[in-house]
Amino acid sequence: MKTVDLTQKTSSLAEVLELAGDDAVLLRTPEGREFILAEVEDFEAEVQQVRQQPELLQFLDERSREKKTFSI
Repeated sequence: MKTVDLTQKTSSLAEVLELAGDDAVLLRTPEGREFILAEVEDFEAEVQQVRQQPELLQFLDERSREKKTFSI
């Protein structure tokens, strides 16, 4: 992921969109707010939606720590 810090450098929208065509872009405003700009693809959209669900991420993190296995 590339970062465009809007507090230090002004990029044109066309430049930022070109960057986002290759990889997601993190936009940081002078106020400290952060936004992600990414090309919309089915998988990418799903990943972004999952990342915005802290409860699901916590659940997955807890599941990944489980050491138990179950045979079928």
